[in-house]
Amino acid sequence: MTTSEPGLVAAERTVRSGEFDLAVYEYGDPSAETVLLVHGWPDTNHLWDAVVPLLARRFHVVTYDTRGHGRSTRTRRTEDFRLDALAEDFFAVAGAVSQDRPVHVLAHDWGSVQVWEAVCEPRAAERVASFTSVSGPNLDHVGNWMRDRLSRPTPRNVWQPFTQALSSAYTFFFMTPGLPRAVFGLLGTEQRWQRVVSIMNETPPSNVTLGPTFRQDMVDGLLIYRANIVQRLLSPRERHTEVPVQLIVAGRDVAVRPAGYDDERKWVRRLWRRDVPAGHWMPFSHPELLATATTELIDTINGAATPRGLRRAEVGRSARPFEDRLVVITGGGSGIGRETALALARQGAEIVLSDIDLGSAEQTAELIAAEHGVAHPYQLDVSDADAVTAHAGIVLETHGVPDILINNAGIGQAGGFFDTSAAEFDRVMRINLGGVVNGCRAFGPAMAERGLGGHIVNLSSMAAYTPQQGFSAYSTSKSAVFMFSDCLRAELAGRGISVHTICPGIVHTNIVANTRFSGVSAEEEKRKQERYDNLYRMRRYGPEKVAERIVRAVRKDRSIVPVTPEARLQYHASRLAPALGRFVAARVKLT
Repeated sequence: MTTSEPGLVAAERTVRSGEFDLAVYEYGDPSAETVLLVHGWPDTNHLWDAVVPLLARRFHVVTYDTRGHGRSTRTRRTEDFRLDALAEDFFAVAGAVSQDRPVHVLAHDWGSVQVWEAVCEPRAAERVASFTSVSGPNLDHVGNWMRDRLSRPTPRNVWQPFTQALSSAYTFFFMTPGLPRAVFGLLGTEQRWQRVVSIMNETPPSNVTLGPTFRQDMVDGLLIYRANIVQRLLSPRERHTEVPVQLIVAGRDVAVRPAGYDDERKWVRRLWRRDVPAGHWMPFSHPELLATATTELIDTINGAATPRGLRRAEVGRSARPFEDRLVVITGGGSGIGRETALALARQGAEIVLSDIDLGSAEQTAELIAAEHGVAHPYQLDVSDADAVTAHAGIVLETHGVPDILINNAGIGQAGGFFDTSAAEFDRVMRINLGGVVNGCRAFGPAMAERGLGGHIVNLSSMAAYTPQQGFSAYSTSKSAVFMFSDCLRAELAGRGISVHTICPGIVHTNIVANTRFSGVSAEEEKRKQERYDNLYRMRRYGPEKVAERIVRAVRKDRSIVPVTPEARLQYHASRLAPALGRFVAARVKLT
C-alpha cells in the first residue's frame, strides 16, 4: 500500500498494456469523476503526493508508474519508450479505472508529452474529458513552431528557437550512449536531486518526494529522450485535438521556454493558458495551484460558471486589458483612489474599494456602476491592523484573491517637528506607512500562495526623496513606504508579484484641503489649507493623471514611478546630487 498523507490510502492494482504491467494507485470515491495523473522523468507516482489529497476530496484520483519506472515492468529497450507505446499505456489505464467514462488528466513533463500523443488520436475525444498540461509540450507542435519561426527569420523568430535549443541542450547529453547512465548512476543521489529541484523551484527539499526506486528510474528513464526527441523535432507531424486543453506554463522552466507554446491555438480547438512564475517541477512547489486549476477546468467543462482566473486564461477570447482582474483599492472614496478605481473599471476590472468614509466609497461605486462597471464599497480604517485583516478575510471569501492591490489611503500633515506632537506624528505613521504595511500583510500571503503572480501598488510621494522643512512626519512616512516597497519587491520577486512605488509630486486632491498644520491656531490652519489648496489647483495636475500613470505602471511593470515632472526631476537629482537637496532644504521653508 502507498499513502500520500496520513489517512489517505491508495488501492493498488495492476493494469496490463501489451507485455507491460503498470502499477496503478487509486484514491477517493471510485464512483466520482476520475482524474488521472501522469508523471514524467525521473519521477514515479510519488510526484503527485502533495496534489492527490487536494483532488481526492472530490474526485476519484488515479496515479500510475509509467513503464520502466517504479513498480511497473522495467525495460532496457529504447523502442519501448516511444510515445505511441506510452500513449497505449495511458489508454489502457484510463479504460481500466474509469468504467469506460471519460477521464480528466493532469500530467507533467514527459507524462504530459505522452498524453499529448494520446489526446491527438481520434479516439481521445471519447476517452479524455479534459487535459491539464504542465511543463510538457507536444513535440510535434514544438517542431512545427520552430520550423515556422525559422522560415520567417526576423530577429525575434530566430531568437526564440535559438533560446529553446539552448534550454534543450542537456537532452543531447541524455541521448549519448552509456555516458549519462554512468554519470547519473554515480552522482544521481536522492539528496542531490532534491537539492537541485528545490533550487530550481524555490521550494524546500522536503517538498521533493521521490520513490524508493528513484536511482534506477533516473537511469532507465533516460531512454525516453533517445526514443523520441530527434525524430519528432526533425520530422514533426500535423497533430490536432478536440480535447479541451489547459496549459500551465512555467515562466522559469529551464527545459521548455514559454514561447514554445505560442502556436498551440493552431492545433487545439478549446485552449486555456496560465503563465505561472514558477520552475519546472510545479507538482512539488505549487500543488494547490495545480489542483485548483484542474478543478476549475473540470467544473467549467461540466457546465458550471467559469471562474475569473480561467476566463482570463482562455486563449483567443477578446477582452479589455484588465477584464477578469480583481482590484483592491484603499482610500478609494476620493482623489487618486477614486480616479484609479474608475480608470481600471473602464478597462474591465472588478473593483473592491474601501475608505474610512463609507459614503464616499459608495459614491465611487455608484460612479463605476453608472459606467457599467462592477464595484464593491467597504468602510475601513487602514491604520487598524485587526480591521484590515478582517476586511481581507471578507474580501478573500466573498470576491477571491486580488490580482492587483493598491494601498492608496493616506493623509497630509505639515508643521515643524518640534511643533508636531508625538500623537500627531504617530497618527501619520500609522495611516501612511501602517496602512500600506497592513494591506500588504493582509492580502499579500494569499496572492503569493495562489502562485499566479500579481501586482501590489504602494502610494509613496515625491516627499520620500525630497528633504524639506515642515514635513517631517509626512516625508518620513512616505520615505518609509518607499523603502518598504523596495524590500517587499525583493522578497516577492520569486513569486512573480510586482511591487510598484508611485511617487506623485504636486497633485490637486482633497488631501491638501484636509492637511493638518501643527503649531498654529485653528484659524491659521484654515487659512493655510485654503492657500495651499488654491496653489495646488492652479498647478492643474489632477488625480486622474496619477491614475493613468498607475495603470501604465501595472501594464508596463514599472517598479518606481515618479509621476509629475517635478517628481521625476527631483528623483534623478536626489540620486545624482543628494547634497544639493539637503542644501536647499536647509535654506527654503515652504510651510
